[in-house]
Parts: sequence; structure tokens; C-alpha cells
Amino acid sequence: MIDVLARMRRHPAAFWVGVMLVAVALLALPFVLASVGTAWVRITNLAILFILLSLGLNIVVGFAGLLDLGYIAFYAVGAYTYALLASPHFGLHLPFWVILPIGAAVACVFGVLLGAPTLKLRGDYLAIVTLGFGEIVRIFLNNLSQPVNLTNGPQGVTLIDPFTVGNFSFARSETLLGLTFSGPVKYYYLLMLVLLAVIVINLRLEDSRIGRAWIAIREDEVAAQAMGINTRNIKLLAFAMGASFGGIAGSMFSAMQGFISPESFVLVESIMVLSMVVLGGMGNIGGVIVGALLLSFVPEVLRYTVEPVQRAVFGRMLIEPEVIRMLLFGLALVLMMLYRPAGILPSAVRKRELAKPDSGN
Repeated sequence: MIDVLARMRRHPAAFWVGVMLVAVALLALPFVLASVGTAWVRITNLAILFILLSLGLNIVVGFAGLLDLGYIAFYAVGAYTYALLASPHFGLHLPFWVILPIGAAVACVFGVLLGAPTLKLRGDYLAIVTLGFGEIVRIFLNNLSQPVNLTNGPQGVTLIDPFTVGNFSFARSETLLGLTFSGPVKYYYLLMLVLLAVIVINLRLEDSRIGRAWIAIREDEVAAQAMGINTRNIKLLAFAMGASFGGIAGSMFSAMQGFISPESFVLVESIMVLSMVVLGGMGNIGGVIVGALLLSFVPEVLRYTVEPVQRAVFGRMLIEPEVIRMLLFGLALVLMMLYRPAGILPSAVRKRELAKPDSGN
């Protein structure tokens, strides 16, 4: 049996058969989840958004080695860009295919604004500055309602337009070939297309001259500069590229939710995205996707199971589900750092760095 499986795996068509099976499973997934509850389709959509954020942050942290604790600020910039250009707040209702590039570009500019003053900072100092940047953006969003109402302050922006193409709206449910395509299901397929494009871009960047320059800077910035790499421009490009992915994710989040406020972009969200990158494996695109999926779905599963289990065992709820969820989340991260510090699926370079030397050496 093992020999048969090995021969099948070596068959030239095995890869494409696997791709087709995965594609069919992803196409059917939202309908399977919808049969359990629409909430799970929405959770899946949010998980895809977190994958987009993690892939963007992986460029900064995983490829270039620049610790960024304020990445959620770019998510907020993209979200507010879409909200202000597609809502009654300013009376603008631009189509989403116009706003998405604008959101990515505005977030990209903010990424350069963050990167330019921090070019000579690394490690803890860079982390502190980026953390402050994330909080400054959130505070500005919370207070830019006077004297000119730009963001509507803590009340947020409401009545945000969903994605529409002509008369086709992603917010309405429609029936096609006997299948009901609800709003979350439609957004699921759109998010999957965007995610596929972002993954392809990341793979191409990783194998490009720019990607190798990022890795060289991460390993030894002085040596990279001595080899002729323009470290200033390459680091700014890392901040800009990572921020643009955050801006795209923020725009899609704004359209899906129909309402945003500064409370959606707190520091905890930045820490969560960074944890996804570290848990999955910094610098490895597949590992980052796995980390984002785990930290998106496991807490939600615990949210739905902890309370019923307590009531079944003790007859009442002793500990709030949110408390248990965060305890288990923290414990999992501590165990990962102790026993698998490179992450679940680390990159080859990262794995070699953290490998223990042989006892005979």
C-alpha cells in the first residue's frame, strides 16, 4: 500500500489532481458551513481577511526582519478610505473597483511614512515606534470629528456601500441553479480570488531579487549593504508592500461589515496578526496561512463549546468562555515558543537558524 501511494505521488498528474481536489473542496466549503449556520461563513470570511493581513505582515516581519507592532493601522487606513468614499458621510459612492486601489495606495503611503523615520531602528526600538504609530492612527480616527468631521469620531461610519457590479450586489441573497448565494457566500468567493492573487504575488516576491534582498537584510544588514543592496529603499519597499495588503484587507472588511469604528483597530488586533505570523512560521507563506487559520478558528470553536461543556459537567458556567479562550491561547503560544520556536511550518532558513548544533561538533 505504501509503495502504491508513493508511486501515485510521483505521477506527473498527481500535483494537478491534488490542486483540483482542493479547489472543489474550497468551492463547496461555504455551502457546507452555511448548512451549520451563516455565522460560520462570516467567521471564515474574517479568517481570510486575517490571512491577508498575516501575508502582508510576513513581508515586513518574516522576509525583511522588521518587527512591526502597529500593522493594524494600515488595516484601519484601508477600511476608513473605503468607508469615506462609499457612504453618505461625504456623499460619495464610488465603485469598489476604484476604491480598492485607492485604499491600497493610501495605506502604501502610510507605510512609507512609518518606514522613513525608522530606517536606522531595529529590534525593540522599532517595535516601540511602530506600536506608537498604530495607537496614533487609532487616536486620530477617534478624534477627527472636530472642528471638521472627517471620521465621525468614536461613533464610526455607518451605511457603507457593499460591493456592487452593475445590478449585482454582494449584500443580497440570490438563487442560482437551485443554490442560494447569500451575501457572506458571495464575499467568500471574492475573498478567495483576492487571497489567491495575494499568495501568487507573495510567492513571486519571495523568489525575486527584492525578496532575496529582504532576506539578506534580515540576516545581516551590514553585510547586505556591503554587497551593494540599497537597504534604505528595500526596507521602505517592505513597509509599503506590507501596508498595501493591509489596506486591501481593510477596504474589504469595511464593505462586508457596513459599519466601522476605531474600536475595530485596537492594539490587540496587531498582536493577534503578529502571533499568526510567529505561530505559523515567519518567512514561510504556507506556515503563515496555517497560523492565521488556527488562531481564527480555534478561538471561535472554543467560544461555542466551552459554555455547553461547563453546563453539562457542573450544571452552571464557572468561567467565562472569553477567559478560557485567552488562557488557552496564551498557553499554546508559550508551548510553541518552548518546543517549536520556529513555528508550525518554518521557512528552511529559519529552521536552520534555530536548529540545535550536533553534540559531536
